[in-house]
Amino acid sequence: MKSIKLMNRVDTKFVTSVPRLMQLLEMARDSYRVQQTDGRRIIPYYTLYFDTPELSMYNTHHCGRLPRQKARIRSYVASQLHFLEVKTKNNHRRTRKKRIEMPDFVPTAHHRAAMRFTPGKARQEWLDFLDQRLEIAHSELIPQVENQFNRITLVNNAGTERVTIDTSLRFHNLATGRTCDLTGIAIIELKRDSLTRSPILELLRQLRIKKMGFSKYCMGTALTNPAARVNRFKVRLHRVEKIRKGLL
Repeated sequence: MKSIKLMNRVDTKFVTSVPRLMQLLEMARDSYRVQQTDGRRIIPYYTLYFDTPELSMYNTHHCGRLPRQKARIRSYVASQLHFLEVKTKNNHRRTRKKRIEMPDFVPTAHHRAAMRFTPGKARQEWLDFLDQRLEIAHSELIPQVENQFNRITLVNNAGTERVTIDTSLRFHNLATGRTCDLTGIAIIELKRDSLTRSPILELLRQLRIKKMGFSKYCMGTALTNPAARVNRFKVRLHRVEKIRKGLL
């Protein structure tokens, strides 16, 4: 895995049901290896997303503008590793991720709700990291949405592609207090340095699993914040609902 970090990559996402995912995994078993950490192949994740009170980052994505950014803390729960991350999608639709470790972060209700990037409440190295990479001042950021999910990570036999599969996705909006549970939905993401051959793409076509953009931050916000603009996401939200009901 150390040789397949893909920090500057092309991402392609697909959304399907868990039963259809099981079919896909059976078909792909000879072309991929699965990551195992401390004997576990299904790894719990936690993420806390930041934005301005006016949802500037969310609205930039909603309008389809590029470049755009996301600011988040990603926690690898089982290994107790926590990273402050900035993801940037450039005008060529390539995603670049930069991160710095946050060993002091604790993903508990009190800590995450009180988290602010202001002097005295954050390490200076975290503030410097954000200032160097974000177009928005760190002082404008507040915690907005958190999620939890389980992830399976596959690597193709050629070592040129990573596939992440997220299930049991749950959202909690810290601004509105609302929650949303997407258990039964699977988000599949292909991550490649370039448009190299992907064995799983053909399998996805055979199963008629269609490509669909799915930003966890944007979907989580749209599903839990009634004040957020959702016009451009309505088709995706409708498709997710149909998958949940077993209609796709």
